Amino acid sequence: MTPDCERYVPGYGDANADFHVIGDHPGIHGGIESGVPFTGEPWSDAFHDALVAAGLFEAVDDDSGGETADPIAVAKTFLSYLHMCVPDGEPTAESYDDMERFFDAELRAIAAHVLLPVGARATDHVLRQYTARAWKTEIDMDALHGEEILGSGWLVVPIKDPAEWTPGDADRLVDALCTLRATDFRRESDLGRFVAGNDPYLVR
Repeated sequence: MTPDCERYVPGYGDANADFHVIGDHPGIHGGIESGVPFTGEPWSDAFHDALVAAGLFEAVDDDSGGETADPIAVAKTFLSYLHMCVPDGEPTAESYDDMERFFDAELRAIAAHVLLPVGARATDHVLRQYTARAWKTEIDMDALHGEEILGSGWLVVPIKDPAEWTPGDADRLVDALCTLRATDFRRESDLGRFVAGNDPYLVR
């Protein structure tokens, strides 16, 4: 299923991901040239470096000194946007509504354990749609950056928009994700006792 637009940046990464990084749209979070989310922006290197340090990306070793074919090597991570189409200006509310079916289908197909919305719009959407929290005030990304929020089947860790990072934001995110990865963040139950045999049967 693909959107009805001339240019779009599709989801990218591991279809069996534990982590799903969710951005806004290509006009804000990049990828128009490479076709890979979160690339081609002035802040992209710093963002990638933080996720490499956190263990969500792998370091790309390019001995040729030029650009690699795949600018990101993910590690159990998937990347996508709320609005995958490249907009002509700012997307309308109707356009976001139309793109929602693609995003939701992708999110549920990947079924990552941890959702990492990037920026205020993605964070607001994920918190409203995939947690039990009703946010009545403006999203405070400085307060939410790197914080763990329990969702409806997911753990949510919001990320402040990388274009707005100040000193310490990268380290705060890395520390939060490294701490999370050291725990049993996979919200699974072993129902093996209800089926024949001795193998575990893990479900979300």
